[in-house]
Amino acid sequence: MQAIIITQPGGPEVLQLGERPTPLYASGEVLIKVMAAGVNRPDVFQRKGNYPPPDGAPKDIPGLEVAGIVAKVGSGVSRWQVGDKVCALVWGGGYAEYCTAPGGQCLPIPGNLSFSEAASLPETFFTVWSNVFDRAALQPSESLLVHGGSSGIGVTAIQMAKALGSTVYVTAGSDDKCKFCETLGADKAINYKTENFTEAIGTLTGGKGVNVILDMVGGSYTAQNIKCLADDGRLVMINAVEGNKVEINLSEIMRRRLTITGSTLRARNADFKSAIAKKLEQHIWPLLASRQIKPVIYKTFLLKDAAKAHELMESSEHIGKIVLSVCS
Repeated sequence: MQAIIITQPGGPEVLQLGERPTPLYASGEVLIKVMAAGVNRPDVFQRKGNYPPPDGAPKDIPGLEVAGIVAKVGSGVSRWQVGDKVCALVWGGGYAEYCTAPGGQCLPIPGNLSFSEAASLPETFFTVWSNVFDRAALQPSESLLVHGGSSGIGVTAIQMAKALGSTVYVTAGSDDKCKFCETLGADKAINYKTENFTEAIGTLTGGKGVNVILDMVGGSYTAQNIKCLADDGRLVMINAVEGNKVEINLSEIMRRRLTITGSTLRARNADFKSAIAKKLEQHIWPLLASRQIKPVIYKTFLLKDAAKAHELMESSEHIGKIVLSVCS
């Protein structure tokens, strides 16, 4: 099969189209003929050598989400049959013509979505559900602040939280991105380059703060996030691009009963991810089928142009998801 191979750690140019054996599917897995694959920040980190895949995952083929057609079904898989159209969260190997996935991590393509639209869903939808709704337990009457509102995670979190009844605030790096976030449903988007988001959140909430914050920045944002939280608020970390080491005031956390938590999804086992898939299919997939929640795709590249897709990802010019078209 053809696949995009990380020839060595480095810039986008190290992504090269090559050939690899079609992967072997195990018991409990399906083999998917990949029609489209999503591009995500962890793919960039893996390409640079900063995000090693878990044991057993493909070492030199990135890609954490795919959409396609079931080509083979392993023993122990009862739901899926050859020919079914699915999208799936995978632990690597998505930038290829074929990819394996645990049966429980596959979901039917909702509504009449295209393969490219479906491929843009799993990584961000699994991540947002696991962190915002499972770990932080965001409630319909509560408020959420999302940093990076125009990112793939951001556009997903905005739509999911609004659809389930919460108030949503976001930060983004330009007025155009802020306007787009508000068209998606954000109650207010804050341009962090021209506004102090801590002061803005204080004004928007009458000084009470927000109940939940989803942060992928870390670093200096951490102390500001704590100031933005309401009493009993929850800060959920899913990345720390500005730095992992921070100084915080523990007495404030104790006094206001704050929770700081976080997670990474890739290394969790198939049972954990399959449980998230069931919740998504129950609560979110009907909203995708009815188009109450919509995929947001900025640009689609051919598989051979994966390096260009990574260049765009690192430029941060995009709004929403970047996708690779794999098979025609």
